[in-house]
Amino acid sequence: MTTILGVDYAWSHPGGAALAAAGKKFAARYLSGDTSKNLTRAEADDLAAHGVASVVVWESTADRAGQGYAAGAADAERAVLQAQAAGKPDSRPIYFAVDYDADSAIVAPYFRGVASVIGLARTGVYGGYRTVKYMLDYQIATWAWQTTAWSGGRWDPRAHIRQGGTVTIHGVSCDLNTATTTDYGQWTPAHTPTVQEDDMPLSKADVELFLSTEMDDPTKPGSATVTVRGALWAAYGQANAANAAAQKNAAQVGALQAVVTQLLAAVKSGSTLTPAQATAAAETGAKAALAELGAALTS
Repeated sequence: MTTILGVDYAWSHPGGAALAAAGKKFAARYLSGDTSKNLTRAEADDLAAHGVASVVVWESTADRAGQGYAAGAADAERAVLQAQAAGKPDSRPIYFAVDYDADSAIVAPYFRGVASVIGLARTGVYGGYRTVKYMLDYQIATWAWQTTAWSGGRWDPRAHIRQGGTVTIHGVSCDLNTATTTDYGQWTPAHTPTVQEDDMPLSKADVELFLSTEMDDPTKPGSATVTVRGALWAAYGQANAANAAAQKNAAQVGALQAVVTQLLAAVKSGSTLTPAQATAAAETGAKAALAELGAALTS
């Protein structure tokens, strides 16, 4: 799993040099009706000069996404103008915030309104687990930035960015973010990045993060969740049971074949078998074959 470290912040700015010194590769910044917290071209240029990419998210009020299709379209139009002024290439996405524990079906029309302006391919969602999962499942958004808030410890593995924890950089409190893919909607002014999938080996932490990710339980769709590790163990157990059953069935078939072979040999030799003798021969052959089966299964 790719791990690219970044932050997000609002009114106070750490500056590109401080972020780079702290090992951060991107800063997720606001577009909104409050110009004092929005990303500017000067800030985006400063970030880029220090190797820090920008990501943008629109948020006016926390529950704005619950106000319907027209609200989404209007916000998208404003967001596009602000993002262009900050130097964002038109091809890059904009995230739109659902900064509360929303009913996903209620906020869906807002995102359809957003997509009507900027297109589904550039529509991103910021929110908790249920919101992110719903928008991706129903193809209402293409990009996803998930927060620990309202997620209950569950992560959608499709989320491009994960938010959780805080850190102080150059006197500014920042939220910590981790991009889990090389293309997470980042850009620098007037420049669309060339994204290449890396072939770096997974670390133990990467593997553990993936195995501990919660997903819908495939045996109880829509009603239960299970970790990836739990799902893999369940699949392994089912495969083991199926394999054992297949071996038993194969051995039983082998036992019957042995009986038939014995009877056929007797017939070809010209022996005359009474029904009782044929039954006894069948029982003897079956017992011998089953004894071989038992020995094989316990070895």
